[in-house]
Amino acid sequence: MNQHNQEIYRTTSSRTGKMMAIMLGICIVGGVIFFGMWDYWTSTPAAVVGMMSETIEHDPQAAFSGVHIPVKLSFIESSDFRTLSFNALPGEEGHNPTINANVGDEINFEVINDGKSFHAFGVTKADEGFSGIIPKSEVASASNPLKPGEGGKADFIPSEEGTYYYICTVPGHREQGMVGEIIVGPSKTSGSTSQAAAPTGVHHDFSLDFIESSDFRTLSFNALPGEEGHNPEFKVKSGDEITFSAVNAGKSFHSFGIVSDPENFNNILWNSAIAAASNPLKPGESGSVTFVAGAPGTYYYICTVPGHALQGMQGSFIVE
Repeated sequence: MNQHNQEIYRTTSSRTGKMMAIMLGICIVGGVIFFGMWDYWTSTPAAVVGMMSETIEHDPQAAFSGVHIPVKLSFIESSDFRTLSFNALPGEEGHNPTINANVGDEINFEVINDGKSFHAFGVTKADEGFSGIIPKSEVASASNPLKPGEGGKADFIPSEEGTYYYICTVPGHREQGMVGEIIVGPSKTSGSTSQAAAPTGVHHDFSLDFIESSDFRTLSFNALPGEEGHNPEFKVKSGDEITFSAVNAGKSFHSFGIVSDPENFNNILWNSAIAAASNPLKPGESGSVTFVAGAPGTYYYICTVPGHALQGMQGSFIVE
């Protein structure tokens, strides 16, 4: 009978052995890669978790007091990776140091990842978790953390009295010990009790030109040092309305703002910016801004392009 004359394909035992050996090799290589990157898998969150960790809670800006507080922090881990901390392990000197500051002081963080895992840094008011990170206090992020050996810098000016926390923003790392306190006391600046007056109805118009020396080493407003009109001083009353008009009469790029500290070009007051360091006025361009003068004190108008104020583009703006 020819009912079962269909051809049947078989393989040899040696071929089967080779296929099994290949599959086993693939599994071994995959396992080596997976466990070799174990720190990565345990430290890097899923995309949605990373997005949660970067939730920003805007902290109002305080006027800079003129006090800088340098702080160096290193991420470290215990040998079994169960305990994480800053600078030293629990029980050791320097463990998670408490930082004392006052409202308006600028804390200058310099952090480095001295561990073998992945870490990120930020300041928050929240007494638990990894959300509410205050803008400009971050170094890296949970979704793009510092690798071992990497570091970075960030600045933080507290605007309120109370307790803030510096943490590793990678989910779970705060709970494993990477958290320290920032204790903030009242402002010690002489103008801390001063408040902005109600609008006076008085308006001032001021004009400035950005200019440069021929060798570009000296920058200033209106005239070079020693010349009439160099970096003029402006005096107004708290509550007065001010309009600044600025022209880039130089060959470089410039931008404008009122600040409390001429070395801190990020803390622009009263929405007084004309252009910005990231989008400056090009040669020949101009702009203007109108704002209301705030609390009495001595402030500064500067070019907010980094380094330009230190090269001479700064003048006094006094509010009485």
